[in-house]
Amino acid sequence: MIRFAPIIAGAAAGALYARERRSRVGVERFGASALEALLNAVDANNPDTGAHVRRVADYALILAEAADCDEKMLRSVERVALFHDIGKIDGALSDIVNESEKLTAVERRAIMTHPRLGAEVLSPLAAFYPDLPAGVLAHHERWDGSGYPRGLRGRRIPLAARVVAIVDTFDAVTHARSYHTARSMKKGIEVIGGGRATQFDPDLVDLFLSDPVMREIRSAMQKALAPKRKGGKRKSRPGHTDTPDLTFRWRQQSPSQQNGDR
Repeated sequence: MIRFAPIIAGAAAGALYARERRSRVGVERFGASALEALLNAVDANNPDTGAHVRRVADYALILAEAADCDEKMLRSVERVALFHDIGKIDGALSDIVNESEKLTAVERRAIMTHPRLGAEVLSPLAAFYPDLPAGVLAHHERWDGSGYPRGLRGRRIPLAARVVAIVDTFDAVTHARSYHTARSMKKGIEVIGGGRATQFDPDLVDLFLSDPVMREIRSAMQKALAPKRKGGKRKSRPGHTDTPDLTFRWRQQSPSQQNGDR
C-alpha cells in the first residue's frame, strides 16, 4: 500500500491545483467583466469618448510594442489607455464634456479632476489590476514635473501613463471632440515633438515619431475613420494567447459607431 502513497499524494495535489486554478480564473473573469461593464458605461455616457479611448488603446499598443514592452506591460498599457478617461463619466464632468462650446477656465479646472476621479472609480479593482488606478491617476503628469495631480517627474511617472500621455494628446489634436475641431496629423506630430522632454518622455517621443511607428499610427488612424463592420474584434498579436484578462472585446463598436459615426 505504501508504494501507492506518492501516486495518491500526486493526485490530491493535482486536484487541489485544478480547484485553485478554476477559482483564480473565475476571479480573473470577474475582474474582466467589471472592466467590460465600465467600458460600456463610457460608451453609453459619451460615444465620442468611447471612440477616443479605443483609438488611444490602439496607438498605445503600437508604441508599447515598439518599445519592446513584455506581455504584462502591454496589458497594463492597454488597460490604462482604455480607462484613462473613466473619471469623465462623473455627472458634473459629463455635462462639460458633452458641451459643444469651447471650455471656460472654470470648466478646464473641473476637467483636471478627472484623473483622480478615475482612479477612485477604479480603486475597487486594484486587487485584480494594481497598476490600473495608478496609471490612470498619472496620465496627465508631465516629464518635467509640472503636470497634475501630483507633480510627478520623469521615470517616477508609471510607464503605462507615459505611453498613454503621448498618444492621448496626439488623438486629442487629430480628432474632433465636442469642444474643439480636428487638426492635421502634421500638427499632431508637431505637438508631440514640441513636448519632448518637457511634457513627454523624450525616449518615447523619439520612438513615437520614428518612421515605422508613424506608418502604423497612420494605418490605425485610417482604419478608425473607415466604415465600421459589426462585431469588430481585436486581433490577437502573433504568439499571443487570449486569457481571461483580455476577454472583453473592446474593439466592438457601439451602435453609433456601427452606423458610420467617427
